[in-house]
Amino acid sequence: MHSDAHSDTDLGTDRGTDLDKARTRFAELRGRKTTVPAAELDEIWDALPTVRVEEILGTWQGSGFDTGHPVHRRLSASGWYGKTFLAADDAKPLIMRGEDGRLYSDTELGKGEASLWMVEFRGEVTATMVYDGQPVLDHFKAVDNRTLMGVMNGKGFGESGPFYYFVLERA
Repeated sequence: MHSDAHSDTDLGTDRGTDLDKARTRFAELRGRKTTVPAAELDEIWDALPTVRVEEILGTWQGSGFDTGHPVHRRLSASGWYGKTFLAADDAKPLIMRGEDGRLYSDTELGKGEASLWMVEFRGEVTATMVYDGQPVLDHFKAVDNRTLMGVMNGKGFGESGPFYYFVLERA
């Protein structure tokens, strides 16, 4: 995955040490069955490297961090499976698993589909999914080669949130 300043292998630098700590804490919080403080997720986000659109193409299985954000409950209840990025102009933000077990893109809940762009968020430019039918953006950073951390942001969220934090793993 891409990083403008450092690579994942810069383990001798403060950035590398911070990345190792962030990955460890990410894994710990992912396994937590109780509410996760958004401030801890923000610290992890800050340490992770940015990604480029072409690096995240493919199918991703998703899960969320329960920070108390209402989107977490809605996605959990709706059968959210993940996201599929076929091309920069062909992103499917809400892949659901139907009662029959099949995966489908829920364009009704998502109010259409989406596209991928390089967008600045918190002072860094990273791959971001822009929803077609609503003022929502999902920003992505790399945890490792198979895992992304996402932050959902949009009109009405406010400059400092509350944001929805989630995980995507290559399917």
